[in-house]
Amino acid sequence: MGVVYSKYMTFVSDSIELAELCARLAKEPYVAIDTEFMRDKTYYSKLCLVQLAGATDVAAVDPLADGIDLTPLYDLLANPDVLKVFHAARQDIEIFVHRMGTVPSPVFDTQIAGMVCGFGDAISYDRMVRALTGVKLDKTSRFTDWSHRPLSEHQLTYALADVIHLRPSYEALRDRLAKTDRSSWLDEEMATLTATSTYLTAPEDSWKRLKVRSTKPKFLVVLQALAAWRELEAQERDVPRNRVIRDDALVDIAAQAPTTTAELARSRAFNSDNAGGKTGSTILAAVKQALDSPKESWPKVEEKQEMPAGKQPVIDLLKVLLRLNCEDHDVAPKLVANADDLEAIAIDDNADVPALRGWRRKVFGEDALAVKAGRIAFAYDAKAEKIELVELDD
Repeated sequence: MGVVYSKYMTFVSDSIELAELCARLAKEPYVAIDTEFMRDKTYYSKLCLVQLAGATDVAAVDPLADGIDLTPLYDLLANPDVLKVFHAARQDIEIFVHRMGTVPSPVFDTQIAGMVCGFGDAISYDRMVRALTGVKLDKTSRFTDWSHRPLSEHQLTYALADVIHLRPSYEALRDRLAKTDRSSWLDEEMATLTATSTYLTAPEDSWKRLKVRSTKPKFLVVLQALAAWRELEAQERDVPRNRVIRDDALVDIAAQAPTTTAELARSRAFNSDNAGGKTGSTILAAVKQALDSPKESWPKVEEKQEMPAGKQPVIDLLKVLLRLNCEDHDVAPKLVANADDLEAIAIDDNADVPALRGWRRKVFGEDALAVKAGRIAFAYDAKAEKIELVELDD
């Protein structure tokens, strides 16, 4: 049976008790959830603890317990009638997608909600809790090895505090969103957060995460093949990608496109002793397969076009406008527009970017087009010590 640390705080390491806990939580409108995991030595995050908080139940579930069946937990996460509340949910959800095969839903992310409510681009959990509830969290166990057993009562208290205070924080944000009629502002972000595609990357697309300058198709097709091989190898061995081969070495090999052991031995990751081994042979086979593939199937990356003359000052003005309008509306700039959006708007009044649609258009887009058209100017109010927008006559 689970160990009870207080009237409501429990450490659950038993399948029957977990099923009973999840059955109770399934009757609640929302459940606060957090996880503790390790990923420094594995490809997939090693789930070490799952914290759950309902109206009365507060529990830490031990996924490492011998024989524990986590199916009731997964059923709770997939229950459409129970809102799952996380803070900075992406890594937590990624873990469950790998284990469940589906995305927990419906979901509410308090960090994203905080962006809508004026708490900045990515407020930390402890800062958010303090701002919303006045509680200062103890972060002394932040760097705990959560895979070690047994966990101390102090460690569990620390872990459970995250979900205990997540509940009143969620309620405060929910009420603010309702009061300001901004609940719908979260829809697009929550849709992205609960899309399976957000968490699953095909091995053949893994090369896109690498930072490279060359756009030559030959380089890219070899890089694509090598990155796909590394991704599958890392998954099979459950080790970090760089444990298989480092990014810089992968890029170096792709640039050389070696076809012989001697050529591979000249790369920074290999020498004459190991280039002829199993890994070297696999890499050479991947390079050959890539080069033998039809050239029309090779990846193509369009080189970024140079900014048209005179547009950079427009982008600079749009950056100032974005900051001013977001301060005015008490919303995080990151949620409204990014650098690519500003460039697109500077070039095209009808750019297909979120900043020119929906609520973002009202907050920023309409003024952005007005600045471009010369209908709005900036003026410095010395008395108020701030920049203000001034509408100009036609």
